[in-house]
Amino acid sequence: MVEMEHAELKGSKTDRGSSRFKRICVFCGSSSGKKSLYRNVALDLGKEMVKRQINLVYGGGSVGLMGQIAGTVHEGGGHVIGVIPKALMAQEISGHTVGELRVVSDMHERKAEMARQADAFIALPGGYGTLEELMEMITWVQLGIHDKPVGLLNVDGYYNSLLALLDKAMEEGFVLPSARHILLSAPTARELLEKLEEYEPKHEGVVSKKSWEVEGREREELGYSSAVNR
Repeated sequence: MVEMEHAELKGSKTDRGSSRFKRICVFCGSSSGKKSLYRNVALDLGKEMVKRQINLVYGGGSVGLMGQIAGTVHEGGGHVIGVIPKALMAQEISGHTVGELRVVSDMHERKAEMARQADAFIALPGGYGTLEELMEMITWVQLGIHDKPVGLLNVDGYYNSLLALLDKAMEEGFVLPSARHILLSAPTARELLEKLEEYEPKHEGVVSKKSWEVEGREREELGYSSAVNR
């Protein structure tokens, strides 16, 4: 049974689709949540990525939703890069990392490395860490650091309140309408991936990407890690 499921997940080369993305970074909880549908949507996203030949970048743990999607992509033949700070490597915290492991010094370097490796970003249900990572990627688009698509897998309305808050921020003049369109959302993995594939940037960054690239080179010369640029 396991072998049959594995074969079905991998599929033949001709059965597998193609994508504009080489890798997608997925932010998600280190918990599985209280509902089985959260686990199911992580499995669905992993299977859709395998079908489209999209590799995975993620936070490096094998517990919770992190473990679900990492295991699914890895078992389906995809390449998985797990990025984790040294302090979180203890097995009782993260479990065994699936795929390639990249150890970094801190949370800031982790986000920069994950973003550097990815062509797009997806947030599954999660807690504080997931929200923080998601909002930073949106902010980087707004500032012009990168123009990679950012998507929210809003399964069972999990993120309805967040989307309503962003709409409120736009109504009150804190978010421009063009910037509100930075974040894409859909209730299923297939719908969200289709939106990401079709995404065209509408928002012009506060500062040009070229300026961020110049600053990044200057920071590297001074011994600092640079922000990610596409």
